[in-house]
Amino acid sequence: MKRAVRIGGASGSASDRRVAFAQLASGYPDEPVDVLIGDFMSEANMTSLAARKAQGAEGGAFEATFVEAVEPALADIAKYGIKVVVNAGASDTERLHDVIVKLVQKKQLPLQVAWISGDEVLPIVLKRSASDPRAFTNNHTGDTLASWPFKPMYAQAYLGGLGIATALHKGADIVVCGRVSDASLAIGAAAWWHDWNRNHLPQLANALVAGHLIECSTYITGGNFSGFKDLEEGGRWLDLAYPIAEINGDGGVVITKEKNRGGMVTVQTCSSQLLYEIQGPWYFNSDVTAILDNITFTQIGPNRVSMTGVQAAPPPPTTKVGVTAPGGFQAEMQYFLVGLDIAAKARMLEQQVRHHLRDAIKGFSLLDFQLLGTAGANPRTQDAATVTLRIIAQAPTAEALATNNFLRPLIDLIMSAYPGGTFHLDSRLGFPKPVFEYFVTRLQQTDVQHRVHMQSGEVVEVPPPTVTKVFPRQQPSAPRYLGSLKQFGETVRAPLGLVAHARSGDKGSDANVGFFVRTQEEYEWLRSLLDVDKVQEILAGEYNGKEIDRFELPNIRAVHFLLHDHLDRGVSCTSTVDFLGKNVAEFLRAQEVDVPRKFLPSEKAKL
Repeated sequence: MKRAVRIGGASGSASDRRVAFAQLASGYPDEPVDVLIGDFMSEANMTSLAARKAQGAEGGAFEATFVEAVEPALADIAKYGIKVVVNAGASDTERLHDVIVKLVQKKQLPLQVAWISGDEVLPIVLKRSASDPRAFTNNHTGDTLASWPFKPMYAQAYLGGLGIATALHKGADIVVCGRVSDASLAIGAAAWWHDWNRNHLPQLANALVAGHLIECSTYITGGNFSGFKDLEEGGRWLDLAYPIAEINGDGGVVITKEKNRGGMVTVQTCSSQLLYEIQGPWYFNSDVTAILDNITFTQIGPNRVSMTGVQAAPPPPTTKVGVTAPGGFQAEMQYFLVGLDIAAKARMLEQQVRHHLRDAIKGFSLLDFQLLGTAGANPRTQDAATVTLRIIAQAPTAEALATNNFLRPLIDLIMSAYPGGTFHLDSRLGFPKPVFEYFVTRLQQTDVQHRVHMQSGEVVEVPPPTVTKVFPRQQPSAPRYLGSLKQFGETVRAPLGLVAHARSGDKGSDANVGFFVRTQEEYEWLRSLLDVDKVQEILAGEYNGKEIDRFELPNIRAVHFLLHDHLDRGVSCTSTVDFLGKNVAEFLRAQEVDVPRKFLPSEKAKL
């Protein structure tokens, strides 16, 4: 059996630092990595780059940030024989392939570049929808694509990792993909290294979850971690290290990180990243389904955590598809309110705006007023007493949001406004910008033409799985745990986050949030406290009346919730500021609940 493959998570998004490829590649021989993976795709740039492709924009509809990130690493990649696998092709994968080939040739490096196709599926989606109006239903809303009031201009299927493995087996050094699932990068790398095929379901399931853990780069080493204050000592939050997954031939996984850099890898950081963006105990991929109920993390050394307990099932016969359509236009403006009577000031301005926009509003599809923040009591600085009123509008046409219909009337109110009325002097957000609607559905894997394109011109077909499993639309959900809260003794009203960590994220219009704690006694309290009714209660004014799913992960002391349709249509067209759902967790951690006094940090310090 080969040694474990070491896979470095070198990018979590197009917004990630672009130092990781060079940083990880230069670590040889002290910190060798065999494969560098980079996740550059999200629903945000999928839609914007799809629009570029559909509109024939010059410059390519791929993620150029990958080119910036990999260029300084190429010499070390060639020198040490490191493989690179990324999903940066977006809507123009072949063109990205050509760019990387020319870059490699310019540097006179002996690197072969391959690309993956099959993710672009608009023609087959439109054909199937036309012949059967019920063929495609929205994963989040249940609406049909045929009844969607927007005209699709692009559709991308989420591919698995075995095409990547094929490319690597054929001699590719760099594999560029369009829309493969984020975790498929690790599946492909591990399957290539260990010669796995579709029959190795347990191994593929472990690689899938390992891929999920490192796909967001430094999220698992301390980024976006609610225990971040532990990193302040010694400045460990200044230069978070990138993660490395060690995956052996039987699927065993250890998560670690670069040495001599900041951050940390602990059971807690791994639990946090596991809970990010999952939809329930079934984690689907085109190659395998991972069952998460019994997942366990164990600290086996400093910055080394092993993962066990993942179970496997065949993949579903379908794969996820994102359909993009022009959604109209959006504009916004901000006013600042300070000190006393914030609600009354906001009410005055909102009524004035609605009055002065009364004719233009007829052409809007949305007009919303959002108070961001609260003014502190007896504030020591003016900034601490300042609240932002965000005024946001959407409309089917840019003309409806033209300056005279939105921005100019809002500016004109300055002399009539509340005491201290002040608007943001940067008015660029007040001009209409396009937004894109996003429809998430599923397509039969047999309808996907998954292919590997080698630099030599050879094309290899990647057949879909022959063994699949149809899962219920509804993931398992247990609304409550019948435990008694009285057993934990005296309680005080305190923020939930004084005891519980949490992590949240987005999947289309759905948001998920997982809560986790450190000790078994805290977990018995957490699972007894947080049922669906309690989450509805602490969501307070944010609860939209939609369904909430709940399941438990006892081995990592976590309780997970899926908040259906919580995010206003998803990142590409949402009107909210929490467009990725990451702050749902922080909002809920700030809510006061009855906390056992003995669990509070101040009480523990006395023991």
